[in-house]
Amino acid sequence: MAYETLITVDALRDMLAAGENVLVFDCEFELGNPDKGPEIYAKGHIPGARYAHLDEDLASPPDGSNGRHPLPARVAIVAWLRAQGLRKGQQVVAYDSNGGAWAARLWWLLRWLGHAPVAVLDGGKPAWVEAGLPLDHGLSPGATSGDFEPGEPLVPEPVSAAKVLGNIAQPTAQVLDARDPARFAGTPNPLDPVAGHIPGARNRFFRDNLDAAGHFRPAAELAADFSALLGNAPAILQCGSGVTACHNALAMAVAGLPVGQLYPGSWSEWIADPGRPVATGAE
Repeated sequence: MAYETLITVDALRDMLAAGENVLVFDCEFELGNPDKGPEIYAKGHIPGARYAHLDEDLASPPDGSNGRHPLPARVAIVAWLRAQGLRKGQQVVAYDSNGGAWAARLWWLLRWLGHAPVAVLDGGKPAWVEAGLPLDHGLSPGATSGDFEPGEPLVPEPVSAAKVLGNIAQPTAQVLDARDPARFAGTPNPLDPVAGHIPGARNRFFRDNLDAAGHFRPAAELAADFSALLGNAPAILQCGSGVTACHNALAMAVAGLPVGQLYPGSWSEWIADPGRPVATGAE
């Protein structure tokens, strides 16, 4: 059985115990402290998991105008995935300890590259530990050679700032902002040199996709939430830097809804041009 959205701790445990062909990635990360994720990984990770660094592996270097976490070049991310041993059709599982906030970025990237069997571990490492399952320690396994080849994207192609700007004057899609409500409303925050949101955007905080235990809420609940925000409009998904927006993309897939288009540059790219409009307030 292939998993394409979420996978439970029990299912992953059984796959690993049976020696099935699954490639696991630990996506731990901490904004503002890029060394913290590798430290957390080294102190304890799911056995056999490789480490995926948000800044170094799942993004390309920012240039000051393209946001904090620009998409990696396709050739670069494909080469990295092959170096991690990814094979054609192999099941991939991504996890973190932050409700899937970082793991969803790897999920989206692999879907963008046409790789269908990729899932986020529901509940992440906390659920694994709560189940009494073991952790490994130390560094990521050495590089191996995979035969992964990219295919046709399984998510809509990302959109540019120009398209988002044009959508303000002639709206054809609804922008959903995955940042927390305070940042969306315009409360000053160290991550945002300019506070506020894209005019016309609506707030869908990514943590609203989760229940109190950090698991994704039922599909029917998610579908109702997104439908209430979108109506009949397609979605453009953004956040601070195109990362937690992928969590909303995953939640839409879990809900059985068409996945929205990612705006990778998101707020950090948007505000790099002072000519782009900014709105404040809860709506």
